[in-house]
Amino acid sequence: MDFASKRPNILLINCDDMGYGDLGCYGSRVNDSPHVDAMARDGILFTDFYAASPVCSPSRGAMMTGCYPSRIGFADFHGKAVLMPGHDIGLNPREITIPKLLKQAGYRTMLVGKWHCGDQPEFLPTRCGFDHYYGLPYSNDMGRQRRTWAPVEQVDRDFPPLPLLEDEEVIQQQPDQRGLIERYVEQCVRFMRGAGTDPFFLCLAPLQVHLPLYAPERFVAESRNGDFGACVSAVDWALAALEDELRRLGKYEDTLVIFTSDNGSRADHGASNGPLRGAKTTTWEGGQRVPCVVRWPGVTPSGVRCGEIVSNLDFLPIFARLAGVEVPRDRRIDGEDLTEVFLTGRGQGRAEFRYYHMETLEAVRMGCWKLHVYKNEEPMRALYNLQEDPGEQHDLMAQRPEIARRLEQALAAAREDLGCRASGVPARNARQPGRAAHPRKLTADYDPNHPYLIALYDKEEDF
Repeated sequence: MDFASKRPNILLINCDDMGYGDLGCYGSRVNDSPHVDAMARDGILFTDFYAASPVCSPSRGAMMTGCYPSRIGFADFHGKAVLMPGHDIGLNPREITIPKLLKQAGYRTMLVGKWHCGDQPEFLPTRCGFDHYYGLPYSNDMGRQRRTWAPVEQVDRDFPPLPLLEDEEVIQQQPDQRGLIERYVEQCVRFMRGAGTDPFFLCLAPLQVHLPLYAPERFVAESRNGDFGACVSAVDWALAALEDELRRLGKYEDTLVIFTSDNGSRADHGASNGPLRGAKTTTWEGGQRVPCVVRWPGVTPSGVRCGEIVSNLDFLPIFARLAGVEVPRDRRIDGEDLTEVFLTGRGQGRAEFRYYHMETLEAVRMGCWKLHVYKNEEPMRALYNLQEDPGEQHDLMAQRPEIARRLEQALAAAREDLGCRASGVPARNARQPGRAAHPRKLTADYDPNHPYLIALYDKEEDF
């Protein structure tokens, strides 16, 4: 099929910390997600879809560039796994991003929600290809809230009032997080209506289901799984509201919709990674294998479950092909053009996927086999058949040493390419992140005279 001739609108919903077991179509019995479930019945559900990292900043930077985090200098942020408010690091403006490519084909572009690829002016979404931005520049737990591990005065030094941005301007501090999903949907609707006849790329990145868990009261009252279930329902409602608007605009048939997550869940506070081992921050399957449901009416088949390996790294070349533009040829890109697999559920997926924890290459998958060699920079060796054992419970190293040797060769080649801190191998083909000469936080210190709507968020959970 000549997909490029259609040039679809692209609506990408990239949830925060949504785990493999958090949606009904992935087996949840406690969370209500009827609209995502309907999307899966009408489209393609991927069983082996991977985020490029088990934490948000590296995963989001990788998704936007089609590159493993280490490739773009996004593996370590002054010793932190993610960017913090006021960091001098961000996505290098010289990187080619999805919105930059799509703008070449006449697409209008907007990001609504979480960015977390740098909060300095030169790193904001509007400097990285998006025409417009509205949302939180980093995680929703990086504002002023109660903490169990430190007094408020100490926390204020690290986490200033939470900023809500429109394009590059802070328009509110400490917004009511319960209502942000509704405000986000409103911004999405305005953007879609304003696109006219031009194709658009719209990325909605809600704060849900990241801690602290906030959702509109309607969903809290209806939830069967406390605040977590309410957050799942809130995102499901957002999908329904945007699809309803697409129908009203006559653009439903012309829009590719993707629903996915930036990494696995924490697997607590009501979250679940289903049958998978591990959780967010780990390179066990629960940290990086995430939900992904795709629907393009009239193009994607209905009710398909695809077990091919696909990653959010592959969005950039897939979207580029759909828009009829070429991926960059002057730099290494790790994403693969898996358009046929992505839109039909048939064909060959990725031959290899690498699992990185910050700058350490901890595991690799080829076909159904996954070999672990590090955890938290400590050596280990374990081999799993993920087709038969997705929970990584049965180490087959002793039984299948020849498989382990083949995967070890892939690991050695990956180390030569992007290095591995625990192995002491430097990266050969990594690029530098962006650096701000005079970084500062977007919001000033807490001011008792400022009219904050919520001066101190009442929930204590974070991370």
